[in-house]
Amino acid sequence: MTGPEILGNWTYWPELLERPVPRYTSYPTAAEFVEESFEDRQAEALRNVRGTVSLYLHIPYCKEICWYCGCNTGAANKTQRLAAYLEALHHEIALVARHLHPSVKVSRIAFGGGSPNAIKPTDFVRLVDILTLNFRLQDPVLSIELDPRTLAADWFRAIRGIGVVKASLGVQTLDRRVQAAIGRVQPRDMIERATEGLREAGVDSINFDLMYGLPFQTDEILADTLDQTVALGADRVALFGYAHVPHMIPRQQRIDASELPDQRTRFRMAAEGYARLTNAGYQPVGFDHFALPGDDLAIVARTGTLRRNFQGFTEDQSPVLIGLGASSISEFPDLFVQTEKNAGRYRMLIGADQLAGRKGVARSAEDRRRGEVINDLLCRGRADVPADLIATNRDRLEPFLARGLARLDGTVLTLEPGTQPYARSIAAVFDAYRSGARQFSSAV
Repeated sequence: MTGPEILGNWTYWPELLERPVPRYTSYPTAAEFVEESFEDRQAEALRNVRGTVSLYLHIPYCKEICWYCGCNTGAANKTQRLAAYLEALHHEIALVARHLHPSVKVSRIAFGGGSPNAIKPTDFVRLVDILTLNFRLQDPVLSIELDPRTLAADWFRAIRGIGVVKASLGVQTLDRRVQAAIGRVQPRDMIERATEGLREAGVDSINFDLMYGLPFQTDEILADTLDQTVALGADRVALFGYAHVPHMIPRQQRIDASELPDQRTRFRMAAEGYARLTNAGYQPVGFDHFALPGDDLAIVARTGTLRRNFQGFTEDQSPVLIGLGASSISEFPDLFVQTEKNAGRYRMLIGADQLAGRKGVARSAEDRRRGEVINDLLCRGRADVPADLIATNRDRLEPFLARGLARLDGTVLTLEPGTQPYARSIAAVFDAYRSGARQFSSAV
């Protein structure tokens, strides 16, 4: 057993972080999705839905493509391309809505990408109108992901008019040299204007997406970005570790890998980021999110109702998430379905009045049982693990127990304080699909 090293307030055990693990936004994870037509199963799942649902709409375009980004997105450099995509999305909305029982109501709508503000504000308003005409909206909570670089004044007017109350800004870093190294230059005053504009538009929860482990990034640079984030008044912060996988994401080849921090430095950055944000009054949520105590995300974390879905940690309690748009994922209790990723093929399928689910996985009872354990560990820091899962995975669990990172009382497994960087690795103990050949992001 390697001796521990204290970095920040966390104990560094490098041997426990050697194997990359999934982010577990679902179980089974997207790595287990099979490629085939899911149209019939998707239609049946939609017909069986009752109660309230959430919607996620994907806009797979950005005005500028950042080099680090692993999202399914392309350049919004042709007006005709965007118009054709939106036309297909409108058609899909009507197509999906026809499969739902009339009693189904929508309680949340999230717009993501890419960058939803790659389209015109007038197109965004029209998109919401189409949703209103086709679904039964029950005073839904509206949220949107935004690129501060292309957030003009007319977008603030659209956001206020529609009633968006939650927004997430892609900030990543506020250091100019690091921004240039990842292809995303956006001065602080740009972020400040975006934040102020969203506040004036009625948005009451603003998230900053930040990253550590970036080229040329030091502890001091990360600390300065975090301090500025606090000063700008972000209600939520997502602090992600950059995953450099250029063999999977070709655009990352533009990033100078020789300037990336090593694993030990990344671990220290995560630890110091955690300490800096919690000392500033943010409540930790899961393993990489933070929220001010009055924010909805912090409240559900305290009350034990935090959940994890394809958008990450969420306060959304709906058991059904319906994805709309190319590459979006729908989540049903016994089925995950991903829409065709390629925008051209997506338009073709929707134009032929076909549901466009082309990847997915049926969730067995065993999947749901293991998924509940994984979700509880990541969202609540503890899980009541079925005895047979403990028995069959004891050898894989033992390294974490032996180092004091987790505690087992009967069948209740509890993550100890300061074990955020190991949370996914501990959860992965109960992943029946996991193998060394998979490609995932590192834990820190």
